[in-house]
Amino acid sequence: MATIDTVSPLAPAGFPDLPVVQGVSFAAVAAGVKYQGRKDVTLMQLAPGSTVAGVFTKSSTRSANVLDCQAKVGVDSDQGAAFIINSGNSNAFTGRAGEGSVEAICAAVAGATGLPEERVFTSSTGVIGERLPHDKITSKIGELVEGLSEDGIEDAAQAIMTTDTFAKGASAVVEIDGKPVTIAGIAKGSGMIAPDMATMLVYIFTDAKVSREVLQTMLSGLTDKTFNCITVDTDTSTSDTLLLGATGASGVEVTEATGVFADALHKVMLELSHLVVRDGEGATKFVEVQVTGATNDADARTHALAIANSPLVKTAIAGEDPNWGRVVMAIGKSGAPADRDLLRICFGHVLVAEKGWVAESYTEEAGAAYMTQQELVLSVDLGLGEGTATVWTCDLTHGYITINADYRS
Repeated sequence: MATIDTVSPLAPAGFPDLPVVQGVSFAAVAAGVKYQGRKDVTLMQLAPGSTVAGVFTKSSTRSANVLDCQAKVGVDSDQGAAFIINSGNSNAFTGRAGEGSVEAICAAVAGATGLPEERVFTSSTGVIGERLPHDKITSKIGELVEGLSEDGIEDAAQAIMTTDTFAKGASAVVEIDGKPVTIAGIAKGSGMIAPDMATMLVYIFTDAKVSREVLQTMLSGLTDKTFNCITVDTDTSTSDTLLLGATGASGVEVTEATGVFADALHKVMLELSHLVVRDGEGATKFVEVQVTGATNDADARTHALAIANSPLVKTAIAGEDPNWGRVVMAIGKSGAPADRDLLRICFGHVLVAEKGWVAESYTEEAGAAYMTQQELVLSVDLGLGEGTATVWTCDLTHGYITINADYRS
């Protein structure tokens, strides 16, 4: 497997100082599932009374872990819960062996924590098609339970990484009815990232008291505005999982899927989704694609993803080439309505094309100068209606090929 020696140039200065979320604790260990000399298994335990919501990949070849979580997440319970995640092996496309691994891990966690097995949620990430050596995980459950700590979230973030170059975390604290409510989350993701319910592994926690139904409604809606609006390489993982746990420890009850709490959760989810793009395999540019003037929002999204997913657009960005013709190409191939003579294309503040031709005010020097920036905005107005969409992506460099060409070796 390719070794990631350098941190993404788009990475933040370091892992954020995330606030403690009362009612949830973390532990991480090195189990040697695939990686040696690094933490690769994490356990997250939620207090009794916690509710859990989740969104998952729609892949037809999703892993045994995802199928098990999907079956469990819609069940109400006043029990606590546990999330256990390993990196290095995705336990996907492993047939009955994969199901057996999930069962063995859930049973071991349940036995060590006193939780029922239906409240144990597993995730695995890494190589597809290799049997998960789950005995390496189950042998560490006792150590994980003994090591649980409310301030161990950074270790957990590191343990779920695969080709990630940095651990990802985000948080928010808001006041509701005069009391503070905390939200904190972690994510992993770098490659095999494309919108499809969830686009990586994400675990978010809050001390708000939220019913499972409201929590699920909120999570599903916000996912479509955040994680479903990012793409690195158009590939959807077999293991995509996003779990949200609400412990209720703050005593503050949230009864609506909109409002101050939902806004704060949106902020955390958007920041985590952007961090995944910033860690896109081989990425050197963070790109926002804005589409306006479409016939409706769905068409705007189709156009935005066609631009963001185009290898030609992404390689032009990597080469700092203001090749707006590639944007025109992506719009034309998307399948959504567009009129050549109504298009207006801007690179940041630079108007590059309008009325079916290059803009009279455009100069190649201005376009090239803008493309040297590390963070870019490509905007397109279709001139057809009121539909809008924004998605986020990165460039496509030789680094992506280097990482993935020998991923399994």
